[in-house]
Amino acid sequence: MPWRVSSESKDEMSDGSHAEILVVDDDALSRRLLAQLLTAAGYKCHVCKDGSEALEIIHANPPSLLLLDFDMPGLNGAEVLTRLRSNHNLAIAQIPVIMLTAHGSEQSEVSCLRAGADDFVTKPVHAEVLRARIETQLRLRSMRRQLEQQNDELENWRHDLERDLAAARLTQQSLIPQKPPALLGWEVATCYRPVIQVGGDIYGWLRMKDGRVLFWIADATGHGAAAALLTTLAKLLFHYGSVEHDTPGRLMEAVNHDFRSIFGGRSFMTAMCVAVDPSTGCASIVGAGHPSLLIARRSGGTEAIASVAPPLGLVESPELTETIVNLKPGDTFLLYTDGLLGSRKSKESRLSPQFLEKMVDHSAPSAEALLERILAETAPSKAGEALPDDVAALAVRRIA
Repeated sequence: MPWRVSSESKDEMSDGSHAEILVVDDDALSRRLLAQLLTAAGYKCHVCKDGSEALEIIHANPPSLLLLDFDMPGLNGAEVLTRLRSNHNLAIAQIPVIMLTAHGSEQSEVSCLRAGADDFVTKPVHAEVLRARIETQLRLRSMRRQLEQQNDELENWRHDLERDLAAARLTQQSLIPQKPPALLGWEVATCYRPVIQVGGDIYGWLRMKDGRVLFWIADATGHGAAAALLTTLAKLLFHYGSVEHDTPGRLMEAVNHDFRSIFGGRSFMTAMCVAVDPSTGCASIVGAGHPSLLIARRSGGTEAIASVAPPLGLVESPELTETIVNLKPGDTFLLYTDGLLGSRKSKESRLSPQFLEKMVDHSAPSAEALLERILAETAPSKAGEALPDDVAALAVRRIA
């Protein structure tokens, strides 16, 4: 078979590549000329005379690229390609293949590509064209390997992230109360729905030194493992602060001081707490950048207690003002994070606090029923429906 070689010098042909190329051709002269051209271009070249021999070589040591003659006795190029592409070993199945054909018709080109070839070169072969197509296929092969490596790294990163989130979820589950407190004359209902496995919302309750019960809720910036770490810190700060301080205002000041000293104003969280005297129903309320506390009166009215101070961690000495209210039997107060305002089932804009006030069902027979009815209007609960933000809520009703 005749070959047409361009007049480029060996230096111009060489690309410095060390790729291994296997030439499969039943014509001895063609094999020899191709081997010379490829060696001159800087490639390591191997040759064989038929398809059966080629398959043995490929299985023993897959080359970087295959130059395969289309018309050969025995196994022709199409049959060799079929076996390669069906191989379970991707290193073999994905070998770039350039088909050599003596037919320059469109039908022969289609036949080569349908057989699984990556490209084709018609005989007589032009050395510059051959080199360009080899370089293209090797470059694509390199890019595919890089992409596979990046995909492997991404998959490893995903596994690491899932492991971290699972650990964070277990940690956060241990921090968030799993059942309401046993408080004589009171009932408590809670809800916690993170956007992903973990979130930046947290709530809790604790006994203060004077016997009051402090209900608190906080919303840290962000989502995921980082936000979960902030909620862990928040719970520690609230519990440590309750040991040293006997009013919700001083407790919030201590939490703000510690939070700011740790992060230097780079992170913040909103918070609100309610210190309740279980025997009298007298409650002291302090908020810092948090959504308004709602009080559903048994008489049918709703009161909103707004947060006066900025979020905790932003300023060094915020003005934290306590608001005193009296809770009578049948009254319920609702602590919640702003995710409740932005989790409405419809695609409309966020709820306003005033609209949420109107959604409070004063006739609800229990704190749990009141909370469930609010969630039914705001937070989707169907499987597969994603929340736009973490949702946490705490409903506390005086029943005696």
